[in-house]
Amino acid sequence: MTEMQYTMKGDYQFPNLTVPNQPSQPLNKYGRMRAKYLEEQRPILYQTMLLNGTLTSHLQEISETANRRLEQMMQELAKAANVTEELKASDPMGWTQQMNSLKAQAEEILLAELINS
Repeated sequence: MTEMQYTMKGDYQFPNLTVPNQPSQPLNKYGRMRAKYLEEQRPILYQTMLLNGTLTSHLQEISETANRRLEQMMQELAKAANVTEELKASDPMGWTQQMNSLKAQAEEILLAELINS
């Protein structure tokens, strides 16, 4: 166990505390959603991870995993729904509508599997 360092402010001594594992890059949408879920629905786990210094690495991992999974699911869903580049060239608005629908489906799956679990 390491020795605590203190700073004197007037008549009081305050511990010199630092927050470990500051994020190297900002969290994306999915990392922030996971943090909000943990804070609201699993406060004990949130506080434990925050105090242990593992929260930021966990949120970064969720962010990266969610992005990879979203890309993979979008490709699979587009292939299954027969949304192709030919459709994009012939009907760009229809293609956009279908891709937005597929993204909404993929995000619902991500919410259930990664974010809210």
